[in-house]
Amino acid sequence: MLVTISEILNDARKRKYAVPAFDCGDYRSAKAIIEVAEEAEAPVILMGLYSDNTPEQFEYLSKDLTGLAKTAKVPVCIHLDHATDFETIKTAIDQGYSSVMIDASSKPFKENIRITKEVTDYAHKHGVSVEAELGHVGDGVVGSSIESSRGASGHDSVYTDALEMKQFIAETEVDCLAVSFGTSHGVYKCEPELNIELLEKLNEESSVPLVVHGGSGTPDEQMKEAIRNGITKVNIFSDIQKAFFTGMRDFLNSQDNLSLWNQAGYEYAILNMKKEVRNKFELCMTVGKCPYEN
Repeated sequence: MLVTISEILNDARKRKYAVPAFDCGDYRSAKAIIEVAEEAEAPVILMGLYSDNTPEQFEYLSKDLTGLAKTAKVPVCIHLDHATDFETIKTAIDQGYSSVMIDASSKPFKENIRITKEVTDYAHKHGVSVEAELGHVGDGVVGSSIESSRGASGHDSVYTDALEMKQFIAETEVDCLAVSFGTSHGVYKCEPELNIELLEKLNEESSVPLVVHGGSGTPDEQMKEAIRNGITKVNIFSDIQKAFFTGMRDFLNSQDNLSLWNQAGYEYAILNMKKEVRNKFELCMTVGKCPYEN
């Protein structure tokens, strides 16, 4: 069933688990993720990125994701990931997305509020929930500190401020918030060190569910501790992409004769990816969380 992110994450916050959110670029990987969710009796979030597609490709992906969600036996949210402009968000809402993210985290604080409020006003009129980001989650962490973490590409991760967060939520009426406390997008260059003390404070002060970006590669025990302290959505891409291509490589290396028409390699790669998807449901403690508690 197709649901908003609010319905999924409010239950997760109440019962102290998280929902894995997987970036999906094609029908077969999205279908495989939903199959694992149904086997695990778990809600799931499928995410699309407009920047990865042409407008035509994005429309095809929207139809695939929403179609799969509507026929799924578990709650599925179709979420637009990391949109930075209003027109992209309008397009996604028109094409059936039940949730959108507006990422104005690189803007000054007041500008982030203004842009996010414009999106929430529009989205809520259409029954769509909104995620925003406060602080900034950078790319490819090399090391971290209490103030910021320097990425391999030179980007900084700016930690979320609790007082700013309360004002931001009150003024934007956002439904959930991505916060920065030590994770990073992409592949880590060394092990991150999450600031759980900061996360605990943010969760105590927040009136909405909190989200973490950069879920791939974060050590399991640190991620479990983050979930215990308020994280309700974990964004994942690199780990399932790695599992897919590792499966494909292993299959190809095992073959003496290859055929362009042989689909076995793709099926093997999908199966390997599904194992990693199941691992993420278990890590996030999402298994068996359907139906929701009243």
